[in-house]
Amino acid sequence: MIIFPMAGLSNRFTQKGYTLPKYMLPLWGGTVFDFAVSSFQPSFETQPFLFIYRETGGVKTFLTERAAALGIRRALFTELVAPTAGQAETVEMGLAASGTPPEAPLTIFNIDTFRNPTASPFPIQDGLAGWLEVFKGAGDNWSFVLPEEGEPGIAAKTAEKIPISDLCCTGLYHFSSSDLFRSALMQERSRPSAPELYVAPIYNHLIASGHRIGYGTVAAEDLVHCGLPHEYEALIPAPQPWKGAA
Repeated sequence: MIIFPMAGLSNRFTQKGYTLPKYMLPLWGGTVFDFAVSSFQPSFETQPFLFIYRETGGVKTFLTERAAALGIRRALFTELVAPTAGQAETVEMGLAASGTPPEAPLTIFNIDTFRNPTASPFPIQDGLAGWLEVFKGAGDNWSFVLPEEGEPGIAAKTAEKIPISDLCCTGLYHFSSSDLFRSALMQERSRPSAPELYVAPIYNHLIASGHRIGYGTVAAEDLVHCGLPHEYEALIPAPQPWKGAA
């Protein structure tokens, strides 16, 4: 299952005068939603997609129409009626409302990032409890992975908005089962590492329990970030990347 938590308040866009949720904003003949979701275009016919949202007027209709237009064979929609304590809790509530079985693997992704679906396919690796996708970057507005010394591709630690390495997460977080995600979140909730319940830090509880967490690196040029007003506005006159991806 591929999950898009979309229940945030988009405060930065609201403060700039935008009245629509950022994923509904027009872009390149489509919408921000189209290009974020098309990051997983190869999975449209094989994976269920879960969209967790808050209704602010026309959202459910928009989501239903756009998912159908993109060709997603099985699209699920879960409405939340109040803000949550963070992205991880949003996912938790969406899983519960959708009746996702405990053994189901899940992949979480941001609704404001675009991945090249051809150049950066995400793997589902056997023998790993979880997996993150990263790129080499800078700054402190990301979640981060610290590699395990002597074990390429294995994470020793994760962090949110604390640059413990130059490996910045793209926003793709995979768990081998929804039950494993829930149990790790329960531990994070009892011993929170941040003011919000972010997804990245909960991997640390799995690592501490002896689970192996992997990561894979993609090129920065195979990513487009659209989470801030100035990033969105800079994309409007720019050429569309990966023609035909949405």
